[in-house]
Amino acid sequence: MERFRWLAILMVVIWAVEVVNLLTGYALNGLLGLRPRSLGGLDGILFMPVLHGSLGHAAANTLPLIVFGSLLAVSARKLALGATAIIVGLGGLGVWLFGSSAVHIGASGLIFGWFGFLLARGIVEKRLVPLLVTVGVALAYGAMIWGVLPGQSGVSWESHFFGAAAGVLAAFFLRTEGHAR
Repeated sequence: MERFRWLAILMVVIWAVEVVNLLTGYALNGLLGLRPRSLGGLDGILFMPVLHGSLGHAAANTLPLIVFGSLLAVSARKLALGATAIIVGLGGLGVWLFGSSAVHIGASGLIFGWFGFLLARGIVEKRLVPLLVTVGVALAYGAMIWGVLPGQSGVSWESHFFGAAAGVLAAFFLRTEGHAR
């Protein structure tokens, strides 16, 4: 259960922030959300994953966070926090540099980042367990890839795209040299 502690802490933080946000009329989103190309919105790179626009938004992100976070905890325990830091940092920076002028909030960039990391890791490391995880994720969640394209109003496809790209980069950055070609 130790390997899941970080994921449990993340879920508690997301839901504690959601309660505070709800009680303040979602004021935290304007204060801490990611605002592209604004120095005041730069802190949103760190806070965007724990901010949500409604109870439904937080609830919709909870299950994928648990599923992908659990897969990370089981198959890439030693890499999970590093991958998460790369995804949040690089994915958020991509949104900050290139995102639309809206305030960007939500954990979906992290979800897509974990998705990209889990898909790419098996291919990069060419080892049995990561490859099995890659195949399982591709079969079960492969349709998620369409979420990186623009299309749904009010959804930050930029967060999805840059999160997934950062996840793929994290798989390369964190590969074990003995397992990479």
